[in-house]
Amino acid sequence: MKLRRRKCIPSCASHHRVDEDELYCNRKKREEESACSRNSTHVISQLAQCFSNAMVGPRAWIGGFFNRYGNKKFGSDKYLDYTLTPIQEERLQSLQERLGVPFDETRIEHQEALRDLWSAAFPNVKLKSLISEQWKDMGWQGANPSTDFRGCGLISLENLLFFATTYPVTFRRLLLKEGGKRAQWEYPFAVAGINVSYMLIQMLDLQSEKPKCLPGLNFLKLLEEEEDAFDVLYCIAFALMDAQWLAMQASYMEFNEVLLVTKTQLERELSLEDVHRIQELPAYNMLFH
Repeated sequence: MKLRRRKCIPSCASHHRVDEDELYCNRKKREEESACSRNSTHVISQLAQCFSNAMVGPRAWIGGFFNRYGNKKFGSDKYLDYTLTPIQEERLQSLQERLGVPFDETRIEHQEALRDLWSAAFPNVKLKSLISEQWKDMGWQGANPSTDFRGCGLISLENLLFFATTYPVTFRRLLLKEGGKRAQWEYPFAVAGINVSYMLIQMLDLQSEKPKCLPGLNFLKLLEEEEDAFDVLYCIAFALMDAQWLAMQASYMEFNEVLLVTKTQLERELSLEDVHRIQELPAYNMLFH
């Protein structure tokens, strides 16, 4: 027979019930303490799964999270009526095509991109196989990182690879959690990176015909100046997120809050009138700290 959980609140009606409740509470407390003392590797694996499920679950918290907050503060009807320049239209279309490409573990070029990412992250460690427990060292949910791309597609891998090859020092600093006072349970690097990709897509309203918010509109101006603006902005966002993580002395339970603070800061910077190039964003300097 399945026992129903009793609330751990003493009742004045019965001394027997109080004793029973106290016994239940004590037993649950011992169980919780025992759970907390389990092998740390298992806990880290569960943490990575939690972050990954945020992207691929049917009721993903991150999707609801950004849909709930959206760009209300920075959005306005006056940003709906504007005309794209030919370069903006071409580069926005190219970026949107990238957003629609799923990761396919059977495609050779996708496999090679994964291998390149591993080599950039751990140049002195040979990857045994594309399906390997080694991937957990980078912060993937399990032995097969392809399962973590379901929520954001190939572009999230491209973002990570661009970060690793363009700003390798900062990439490895974040990957290895170097610098600052770190939490006992840190965010899983790779899966957090997928969350950053998803955040930017939502924040910039890139899945619309054209962005309907001020940050998205101003981003198109940056994209016109630099074709890799989205990938560079990704690197900035990741570095800013990590800096906010340290400043807030956060642990994995506060990841949502850290991501929201990061998103708000980027929205503010993308709404500045004197920013005309991606390198002029104040947070760009984060890539060189």
